[in-house]
Parts: sequence; C-alpha cells; structure tokens
Amino acid sequence: MEPAEPDVRQLFADDAVARLDRMGEQLLELEHAPGQADLLANLFREAHSLKGGAGVIGLQHVADVAHALENPLQRLRAGDLHATATLTDAMLATIDGLRSLITHGDDTPDDDRQKAIAEALVSELAAGVARDNGAGTNGNGRHAAGPPAGDAAAAQGAAHAQVAATMQVAIQRLDQIDRLVGESASAYLRVGQLLAETLGTDPATIAEYREVTRLLSRLQDVTTRVRMVPISTVTPSLHRAVRDVARAGGKQVRWVVGGGETEIDRNVLEKLHDPLVHLVRNSVDHGIEAPEQRLAAGKPAQGTVRLHAAQRGSEIVISVSDDGGGIDLERVRAAGARAGLDTAAMSDAEVTDLIFRQGMSTAKQVTEISGRGVGLDVVRTNLGLVRGRVEVHSTFGQGTEFVASVPITLTIVQCLVVEASGQRLAVPLHSVLNLLPPDTDVSRAEGQAMVMHGSVAVPVVDLSPTLAMGDANHGQVVVLADALGEQALRVDALVGRRDLVVKGLGRLLPRLTAVAGAGIEPDGSVVVVVDVPGLVARARLRKTGATPDEGPPPHRPSVLIVDDALTVRELERSILERAGYAVRVAANGREALELLRREPADLVLTDVEMPLLDGLGLTETIRKSRTLARTPVVILTSHDSEADRERGLAAGANAYIVKSGFDQQRLLSMVEQLLLAGSSS
Repeated sequence: MEPAEPDVRQLFADDAVARLDRMGEQLLELEHAPGQADLLANLFREAHSLKGGAGVIGLQHVADVAHALENPLQRLRAGDLHATATLTDAMLATIDGLRSLITHGDDTPDDDRQKAIAEALVSELAAGVARDNGAGTNGNGRHAAGPPAGDAAAAQGAAHAQVAATMQVAIQRLDQIDRLVGESASAYLRVGQLLAETLGTDPATIAEYREVTRLLSRLQDVTTRVRMVPISTVTPSLHRAVRDVARAGGKQVRWVVGGGETEIDRNVLEKLHDPLVHLVRNSVDHGIEAPEQRLAAGKPAQGTVRLHAAQRGSEIVISVSDDGGGIDLERVRAAGARAGLDTAAMSDAEVTDLIFRQGMSTAKQVTEISGRGVGLDVVRTNLGLVRGRVEVHSTFGQGTEFVASVPITLTIVQCLVVEASGQRLAVPLHSVLNLLPPDTDVSRAEGQAMVMHGSVAVPVVDLSPTLAMGDANHGQVVVLADALGEQALRVDALVGRRDLVVKGLGRLLPRLTAVAGAGIEPDGSVVVVVDVPGLVARARLRKTGATPDEGPPPHRPSVLIVDDALTVRELERSILERAGYAVRVAANGREALELLRREPADLVLTDVEMPLLDGLGLTETIRKSRTLARTPVVILTSHDSEADRERGLAAGANAYIVKSGFDQQRLLSMVEQLLLAGSSS
C-alpha cells in the first residue's frame, strides 16, 4: 500500500496518541479493578481501532504491534489471563513503544529500522505475557516487585516527551493566532489615533469604532480561553509515574485526583509537567512507607498520593500530598549541618525549606530515584521560570503536602506599572507584597540599604541603576517576593495597575536577564515587563546598595564552558558574555579540571561526549573535590532520553538541558537561579 499523505499521517498520529493515552490510563484502572468487562471492552476496542487505522494509511508495523496487543486483551476478556502488575508492565511498555514508533518514525513507514522496532515490541510483549503465567504474584499473594526504577523512568520518557510535544504543536499554532490578534489590536489603536488627529474627535464616539472595539475584545477573550486546558491533561502520566515508582519500591499506593477539571494555560501546564512528576515521585519514594511499616504504625498497608487543583484569583494552586511518614526535621538538620549550614539556629520552617536546597538528601541509601540530592531544587527553579512558587507543609508520622502556585496564564498578566528614569516598566502584580511611602526610612547595614517591612529588615535597591538606566530619583518603595525571600525596590513613581498581554522578545534578540517580555498599553505604547526572579537575582549578584567609592566593583559571576565543538563553545560564550558573565572555555573535561584547579568558577556548563574526560566524569570529579564540590553544574547535551537525563543528574549535575530544545532564555534563567541559590547558601 502507498504511504498516506503527511497531513493524513499527522491526523492518524494525533488520534493514535490520544488512544494510547486512554489505554494507558485504563490499564492502570484495570490493575486495581481486574475483571471489569467495560474496561476490557474499551481497551480491546481502542487496540482494534488503532490496528485498523494504521493498516489503512500503510503503517503496517504499527498495525502488527496493535494486533499483538489484542491477544492478551482478548485472553483477559476470556478469563485466560489476569490483570496482574507483571502483565500490566508488559502492556504499558508496548504502549510506550508504540507511541514512540508513531511519533518518531521516519517519513517512509516500511523501513528496516521500524520493522526491527516493531518486531522487538511484539517479542517483548509475548515474553511478558509468558512471564506473567508464572510470576504474576509472589508467595503471599502480593504483586511481585516491578522493574528497576531507572527502567521505569526510561519507559516513561517517551510518554512524557509526547505530552510536551503534543502541547508544543498546539501552543505554536495558538501563538500564531495570538500574534495576529495582537497585530490587529495595534493597528486598531493606530487607526484610533489617526482618527483623533484627523477629525479632532474621540473615536469612541463613533458607533462603528465602538463595535470594532467590542469585537476585538471578544476575539482576545476567545483566544485566551482556547489556550486553556484542564489539569487532567497531564494526570494520566502522573498516575503512571506514581505506579512505576511504587512498583519499583514494593509499595502499595492509591492515586487520587481532585479538581482535574480546573483549567490553566497550555503553556504554563507544559512547563509545570516536569515539576509535578518530581513531586509525585518524591511523595511515593520519600513519603509513602513500605506496607510492613505502615501496618506497624497503625496505618492501612496502602498509602495515598493525592493531587488537588483549584483556582484562587489569578492563580492555580496545585497540591501534591501523601499520608506517609512526613519530613524528619532532625535528619534534615543533620544533612544541613553536614553541608556546612548552621541549622541549630534555624526555625522548623527554615529547616523544612532546606529540602529545596541543591544537593540536599536525607535518603538512607542511594537508589535510582533518591539519595543524590537532585530533584526538589529543580522543582523550585522550574516553577520560578513560570512565575510560580512552591511551599511544603509536613507533620512527622502523618504526611507531607507540597503546594505549588502558578499564574493561570502567562499571556495576560496583571501588572503594577512604575516609572524609572523616565521609562515605564511593568511589575507582575502577584510578586508585589506591599507599597511603602516615599518617606520610608532607609538604613544601612554592612553597606546594604535596608527598609523595615513589618518586623523584617528587607534589602532595598534602586530600580534605575539596577537595570543600568541611569541615576535614581528616590520615590515609592515596592516590596517584592521571590522564592528566597523579600526584596524592596525604589522607583521614581507609580503609574497604576494594568492587565497586559505579554509577548516574549523573540529568540533573535539577546536575552535580557531581568526582562520577561513586553506588553501593549491601552494607548498603544510598549511597556517592558520585568522578570522579578531575574531582577532580584541581578540585584543580589551585583551586591547593589554599595556605591563605587564604598569598595571594589561588583563581582562578575564566572562560568566555565566545556565542549569539544568550537561552534557550540563560541555560541554559548557569546550568550553568556552578553548577559554579563565572565566566561572561560575548555575543550574537554581534563582541560576543564586544570582550569578549575587554577581558578574555580561560579558555575560549569558542560557537554557529555568529549575526549579524554567526558561530562559525566567531569561532574563526578567536581562533586568529589573538597574545594569544588559545591560548584553548580549544568549539562547541555544532545542525549535526550530520560535514562540519559537520570545518568546526568545521578552524576551530580544540577540541571540537564537537551541541545535539540535549546533556548537562550531557559539557559540564562537556569544559570541565574543556580548562581543565586549558591550565593545565598
């Protein structure tokens, strides 16, 4: 059969991925409620429809794998097989493989590579079914332990990637519509100005102009609503993460979702997905106890991990909670003390917050999932990229709750517009804690200007010099909040509150470290929207508040780039130097270590594949070094599988970025966050 047209294949791929997602969720339901005829009928129907659709458009290898899936499903319906965890493992792995085969296949559907992949999937499924006949349960009737957690994470890689890829395609199309709507609104505002200048009258008095105003407003509302998707879009993959980690650890865990219908911007949800995966995996691995421990503590053998979402004002609040053992503050204090922190003087809340610190781990043993000190620091960093924040509440012996708050949309942002050096700037309102009067007393401590906000002394900086816009005219004080505390900002004047449609600056422009984007005011003028975490990081890293005659110039954070590709090195050097960093380069890990021994760097950005000493070896050596161990390491590589990412983080990297999805803004934000975390420790 001739291959189908690309558009037809894309339609099939979209439909097939949706079917596979439904099948994965139904298999997880079936595992906990075996024998449900309706579920089995739905699963068989989905597999049969997938087989038929693939055959019609000439994807015979996909059809063959779907046909192989029909066999165990038919035997389940007939009662010849039982929905054990072992069988579920095999069928979920086949679904993951099918998803990858469909979404990452070559343009020619019948090539040898795809044939080999399909045959391997069919063979592995048959082997899994055969294993299930004798290994479905262990002697006490409980499901046997699952595959290693690393294998489970790798199996989920395709599913997680597909969630992001599917969203990204939709987001790109919506961005095009948003751009057109924004251009229409700008043209409309210009026409209004021309009418006012030409006719000498307010265009709002013209009926036709008012009608266009109404239609444009409705169009903007509709495009905003179209971007909204329910939280339940990502809960199936979170359910899968819970199930796989529980299987790997021999734990019994119930997954509960509340508020799944709560809607959020697709772009925000895409960026929220990975932090949520970290949180649910952490809840199962660190929170839920083994069945024997739970029974001894008077709890049911099965633990519960619960996700709940709700809208509060302009934010979505998502909680991930468990009824496990809670956070052992004494173990956290001890871990903090080993890291050189004065934990004895810390409050319980400050000690609890240490779990978000890079390198912190209280795990008793190192596993594929925990014990490396990697995970929760990334959660806080990634949430900061979408103007979000995360808090934790825990009761020892009873459980832990993580609460993440993110804006409903990144497109329309409520802002406080301020003036500095004659220019207007917009500060996202959710980061504004308070406004202090111009006559607020400003004191100095160790060269740093401070103001009192309630009973707390808060560092204050002037906005104009912080952004290199000139001298400041001391006026209103705005108190801001970020993940690491409060920061006060002096501005020349307050202009007012605005709801702004925020646009990114684009990849062709150099990334400005304290700028989130730009918005259009009602009069058509453009206002820069401040990135509060970036602004606060810039203020702290520059050690603002000190004048030139008070001491040496501010320290420029240094970054060591390690990559054997000259083009990549120079591209990264250019990006980081434009952002104000002092940059050195090395062509391999051995050369990098020599440079670090002569002069340590504030951060290392490294590739993986290099001669003499690769990036993983370099990272491990840094972590073992007494003088370099606390240096943040970011891996930037072409290796994009979940297993590769796990290896990089296990080696001690603080962040892992794939070159195929390289984005200047993400890189610079990550560097800023890691440097800020390091400077505050």
